[in-house]
Amino acid sequence: MSVSVLDREMYSEAAAARLLSVPQRTLNYWLEGGERHGRTYRPVIRLTPRGSHAPVTWAEFIEAGLLREYRRAHGVPMGELRYFIDMIRDRTGVAYPLAHQMPFVSGRQLLLEAQEEAQLDPEFCLVATVRGQLLLTPAADSFLKRVTWEDDIAAAFRPHDDPRSPVRIQPDTRFGRPAVRGISTDALWEHAQAGENADDIAGEFGIAPADVQWALAYETSARAA
Repeated sequence: MSVSVLDREMYSEAAAARLLSVPQRTLNYWLEGGERHGRTYRPVIRLTPRGSHAPVTWAEFIEAGLLREYRRAHGVPMGELRYFIDMIRDRTGVAYPLAHQMPFVSGRQLLLEAQEEAQLDPEFCLVATVRGQLLLTPAADSFLKRVTWEDDIAAAFRPHDDPRSPVRIQPDTRFGRPAVRGISTDALWEHAQAGENADDIAGEFGIAPADVQWALAYETSARAA
């Protein structure tokens, strides 16, 4: 996979927020920054604001996926995280360090040092020292397992919370829409809504009934969010 895919414009802000299951205003704040309590804050993900109508790139989508893992249980401290991400970007020379596998695998010592320098609150750390070993924290590990890596670059993202799900979002498949075995989940959902059962849908699309069931499970959870 070419590194240039990270710069590919993929989604509107509203579509990205829907796929990530986060409020659009939250995603906008991560991407664009904004004013809070009389203070103006820089973006967390983007180097500079591009406007709320600017398309969300693949790298921005993936990095927002990590922030999503933390937002599920906690608010995100913008100042500390912004400083931390800027530091990792500068020291690795990688424009999108959280859409790159290196910091999570071979660069954990760098993450630890950056966390300490940024004085990142322990509950927002990506790595922790356990019995002399650097281990990913639960939120970081959950994010890492959602991503399929190819040549250290994020090649796919699992939008379904269930780790067994084969549903994936890929920049080169179905225009980045959630899909299973290359078939968009919303297409399978439409057939199910028309009254077809999983076996019939599977036969029509040449996939396993279990794949259809996973697609329908994802669509059900996504539409209920």
